Amino acid sequence: MSDPSLPAGRLPLPRRLGGGGKPAGLSGAPSLALGPPRLLKSAGFRFATLFAAMFAIAAIALVAVLWWATAGALDRQTDAAVRADAIALAERWREAGTSGLAEAIEERLAVDVENESIYLLMDAEGTRRIAGNLDGWPRGQTDGVPWFRTRVIHDGLAVDARLHRLELPGLRLLVGRDETERSELRRLLTEGVVWASGAVLVFALMGAWLIRHALQARMGPVFATTAAIAGGDLASRVTLSGRGDEFDRLAQTLNAMLDRIASLMEGVRGVSDAIAHDLRTPIARARAKLEDALATSADGESLRAVVEQGIADLDGISRIFQALLRIAEAEAGARRAAFAPFDLAPVLADAAEIYEATAEARGQRMLTDLPERLDLVGDRDLLLQAVANLLDNAIKFTPPGGTVQLAARRTPEGIEVTVADNGPGLAPEDRAHAGERFFRADKARATPGSGLGLSLVRAVAHLHGGEVLLEDAAPARPQPGLRAVVRLPRA
Repeated sequence: MSDPSLPAGRLPLPRRLGGGGKPAGLSGAPSLALGPPRLLKSAGFRFATLFAAMFAIAAIALVAVLWWATAGALDRQTDAAVRADAIALAERWREAGTSGLAEAIEERLAVDVENESIYLLMDAEGTRRIAGNLDGWPRGQTDGVPWFRTRVIHDGLAVDARLHRLELPGLRLLVGRDETERSELRRLLTEGVVWASGAVLVFALMGAWLIRHALQARMGPVFATTAAIAGGDLASRVTLSGRGDEFDRLAQTLNAMLDRIASLMEGVRGVSDAIAHDLRTPIARARAKLEDALATSADGESLRAVVEQGIADLDGISRIFQALLRIAEAEAGARRAAFAPFDLAPVLADAAEIYEATAEARGQRMLTDLPERLDLVGDRDLLLQAVANLLDNAIKFTPPGGTVQLAARRTPEGIEVTVADNGPGLAPEDRAHAGERFFRADKARATPGSGLGLSLVRAVAHLHGGEVLLEDAAPARPQPGLRAVVRLPRA
């Protein structure tokens, strides 16, 4: 079994973490929960307004296209027919003169069954009517305007007409069409557009209200959960709808964040309890020895030995605090600024060389399987410390004659560093807690250590975006051993 202990004498002094004072964002009184936002400041209202605007714009564009395809098409067809008729009459005038033009107009009026055609041929002064079905030239029309709409008296009735003026030498020619039916159709289309616009506005407002209501309903569990957590219920979590949409993804992210926060707070409580229990004994022992030495030691050598033992105990306490501070640095990401490219292979070789002598002194074998290069971007010192912790644990719990193996390899995902032993291993129920600070399995209580080794290893792995896996090295054996795998991703 591997004990998450910290090897003695291998922790450099940590850098100072932060300054004093109250942490940012904390106050003496609990903050009050925010009430619902005002309507104009509500995100749901803004989304709903955006939906209504987009819906209205789309509807207006549809109506414009419909108008262009109906009333506009009719106008274009009328203008095209009038223009073609005017060109044909002008050509007839060139061929047959004024009399031929008048005959052509009369012929067209004779075959106009629907009585929609309008013609008027007059002299240049406008005093004499030559041909056509209008009594006189329309009033109020300025010269030089080729196209215009006006009301004329056609067959005794005042009607809307679309007219084209054509100037010929010594003549005035009007060619047009009666637009009474088209005007009625345009009026009906206009009424339809007005009613459709009203319906669009109603549906846009209804859709906006539904969207705002839906957003408030989907965000309701988040508001309720955050309010419960603000009230002290740290076990509250956001309920998932099961739809797998963006709101469920947000809820899952929030729940993962809350789980992490709860785990960290539980770790803080556990660390506080562990410090109170685990440090009380060595401090009390050191104090008792020093007091006993002062009271009973008759010679300087005995007093010196007791003082040296007390100093050693205090050094052990100092190393525990150094380890805690270093773990805090790694978990907070404070060491990320020290990341640099380096070759991990010689770092692993140095760690194996350091612990090879310790393994030989305990009658163990140290085996290595390292590639020539393992390029990585990270903190060299922290990774060396993490591997040293794993090797120290493996050697500590491997019996004499056993084997400790350090291996590394490059994988498609990154780099794997493995430390395996053939000791008693670690029970499955203890592996989930092996990375917690001060955790020690029951079988490791008699072994020296503080229970911080694997905590540092896990913190270093997380700092580099990796993970630590614990598994049996040889599941079929009575003593399965332990294999610790550190997976580091590519830079």
